[in-house]
Amino acid sequence: MQTYEVLIVEDELRQAQLHAEFIREHSRFRAVGLAGTLAEARQMIEHFKPQLILLDNYLPDGRGIDLLEYLVTHKSDARVIFITAASEMETCSKAIGYGAFDYIIKPISYDRLKAALNRFSQFLDSQLSHSLVNQRRVDELYNLQSRTGHEERRTKGIEEITLGRLKDHFLDNSAEETTDSVAKALGISKTTARRYLEYCVEIHFLRAEISYGKVGRPERVYKRADLA
Repeated sequence: MQTYEVLIVEDELRQAQLHAEFIREHSRFRAVGLAGTLAEARQMIEHFKPQLILLDNYLPDGRGIDLLEYLVTHKSDARVIFITAASEMETCSKAIGYGAFDYIIKPISYDRLKAALNRFSQFLDSQLSHSLVNQRRVDELYNLQSRTGHEERRTKGIEEITLGRLKDHFLDNSAEETTDSVAKALGISKTTARRYLEYCVEIHFLRAEISYGKVGRPERVYKRADLA
């Protein structure tokens, strides 16, 4: 079975190593290099000619979006999955315009990355197995490239707008939250709040701890995963 080579462009070494460890667990992909700057990335692209690049946007010598433009102007076959804290619409729009395969906002959900890798391998497998296309095959390729994690969330009973509201609530407020406090803040039921909170723990946006108060039962509290 065909395997695909991946270049990781990320200036935070520990984060890059975590990406590489995750890639090693996927039998269809092989991490061939870690680049911490745009200059290193260009050199490694020329040397390894990877099929896929996991790309951060904020790098010491420039922006990842500039590397994506470089790939387009140099007619590189490498495809890009952005994994970045860049949440500006301008950056996201440029990435889409330059043909990025996917765009994942930090803190990263490795379930989300796994889904993107699976779609990418299906995308290239489909290209390799057919020299000619019909309309059904074209539609399949476009669907593989454009599909996001929305379908996965919907099957779990997670709705995009409510999930976004909950994430915004935690991004605006670093204090710990409980099921009750989130339900009140978002105007949703406790059952719904608990489902969304546990989903955010599952995708590593939140972490959950047990708080033992002076009275009553232990309570499950939630904090952003990227906060100490």
